[in-house]
Amino acid sequence: MPEQPNLESRREFLRLGLGGLSLPGLLRLRDVAGPGAGEDSGRTAVILVWLRGGCSHLDTYDPKPEAPSEFRGPFATIETAVPGLRLSELLPLQARIADKFSVLRSMAHNGPGHPSGSLQLLSGDPDPADKPEPALPDVMAVAHYLRSGESSARPLPNYIGVNPIVRYDGFVIAGSAFLGSAYEPFSILGDPSAPEFRVPNVGLSDSETARLRSRVGLQRGLDTLRGRLDRSDSLDAMDRHEAKAVDLLTSPAAARAFDLNREDPRVRDRYGRHAWGQQCLMARRLVESGVDLVTTTFDGPLCGRVANWDDHAVNHHVFDALKFRAPYFDQAVSALIEDIYARGLDRRVLVIVTGEFGRTPRISYVASSGGGVASAAAGTVQ
Repeated sequence: MPEQPNLESRREFLRLGLGGLSLPGLLRLRDVAGPGAGEDSGRTAVILVWLRGGCSHLDTYDPKPEAPSEFRGPFATIETAVPGLRLSELLPLQARIADKFSVLRSMAHNGPGHPSGSLQLLSGDPDPADKPEPALPDVMAVAHYLRSGESSARPLPNYIGVNPIVRYDGFVIAGSAFLGSAYEPFSILGDPSAPEFRVPNVGLSDSETARLRSRVGLQRGLDTLRGRLDRSDSLDAMDRHEAKAVDLLTSPAAARAFDLNREDPRVRDRYGRHAWGQQCLMARRLVESGVDLVTTTFDGPLCGRVANWDDHAVNHHVFDALKFRAPYFDQAVSALIEDIYARGLDRRVLVIVTGEFGRTPRISYVASSGGGVASAAAGTVQ
C-alpha cells in the first residue's frame, strides 16, 4: 500500500482555499489520476457564484427543523429530490433538482470580519485579521496563472468576472496579489438584463475593425524598430497582451459569446429577466464558448436595502430580506444547474455557490438603522 500522508500534511492540504480543496489542488489531482478517471474529454471549467455579505445557511441549505424557535427561524423545510435531504421552503426550485448538486455543511473559518472571512475562503489565507487587500492570490487567479499558457490561440479571456468578486466596502477581498494584474479577470459590469446592456471593448463593426488593425499595424512597426534597440521579456509580454486585446475587440466569436440576445427568449425567461438570472446565463454561455473561469457576484438592488447579504438586524430584517431575494436567487441558480446538465456540460463544469458567512444560530433583535426594502424605519426593533 502507498505510504499514508502524516497529520500535518493533511492539515496543510485542508487549509487551502474554498474550504478545503483549492482549484490548483483539483488540477493537481486530475493530473496525477491521468486520463480515464471519470473526466470528460472537454476542457474543465468553474463558475463561482458569490453571495457577498454571507447568505444565511440556516434559512437556505442547512435548516435545523428540530431546534428551538429562537435558533431555527420562521421558515419550514421541504423535501428534495434526495431522500433525507431537506432544504428551506425558500428554495423550491433547487429542492426539485437536489440530485444534481451537493450541499457542504461542514465548512468553518476563524475570520471575524467580512474581509478576512472572504480572504480565508477565497485564498486560504489563515490570518484572521481584516486586510485592505489580499496578501495571497485567490484560487481563481491561481488557476488562471496555471492555465495561462494553454489559451493563447483563443479570442476569449480565460478568466472573466460577470459583476466580479472585488470588494467588501473599502476592502479588496479577491485578486491576483503577487501574481500581477495580468491574472485579474476580464470584468463585465452592469446589469445584463437591461435592454441597453452591452459589453464594452468586444465585437467592433467591420469599419471599426479595419481602422483598429491599421493603427495596430503602424504601432507594431514602430515597436519592431524599438525592439531592435531594446528587446526584453517585458516587451514580449506586452506584445502578447496587446494581441489578445485586439483579438477580443475584433473577434465575432467573442461578440457572440457575450450576446444574450442570441438565446431563445424562453431560456432567458427561465433564468429570470433580472440581473442575477442573466449573469448566470452569461456565465453558462462563456464556459460553453471555452472560458475556463467565471465569477459572478449576487448583490445590488435584488438583495434589499443595503445591497448585499449582510443581514444584521441594523441592516435588514433578516427574514424579510431573505423572502425578498429568495425567488430571484432560487430561479437563477436552479436554471444554471439545469442548463449545465441539459447541455451536457455537467462532466466538465463545476458550479460553486457560496459566500463568506452564514448567520449566528441565535436570532437577535436590534433597532434598524434605516428604512427601505426588507427593513423597517430607523429605530424600529427588527
